[in-house]
Amino acid sequence: MLAFLDIHPTALGHTLVIPKTQVEFAWDLDDASYQQLMLAVKKIAFHLRETLNVPYVGEKIVGTDVPHTHIHLIPFTHESEYHHQADLMIEPDHAALAKLAASLAL
Repeated sequence: MLAFLDIHPTALGHTLVIPKTQVEFAWDLDDASYQQLMLAVKKIAFHLRETLNVPYVGEKIVGTDVPHTHIHLIPFTHESEYHHQADLMIEPDHAALAKLAASLAL
């Protein structure tokens, strides 16, 4: 499994968790791969919650933007943060994302 920050985060720490094998939909993973993915998601969600000191980490499986299974983990304190839509037209702050990634590295 791989995990990396979303380049257009919904909230600080918005992370994507993906299997190394390219499969379009999570439901098409074999059972063992699906279980490994969900265990990685759980581990990373706990880490985000602890490291970022937030009470919640929401999980979304959307599956419409790229043909590779990915789970969105969105740390938040207030529900509005979880439902916030990022502006995809704004250039990401790559330095800030790199700094955050370093602080979240397991």
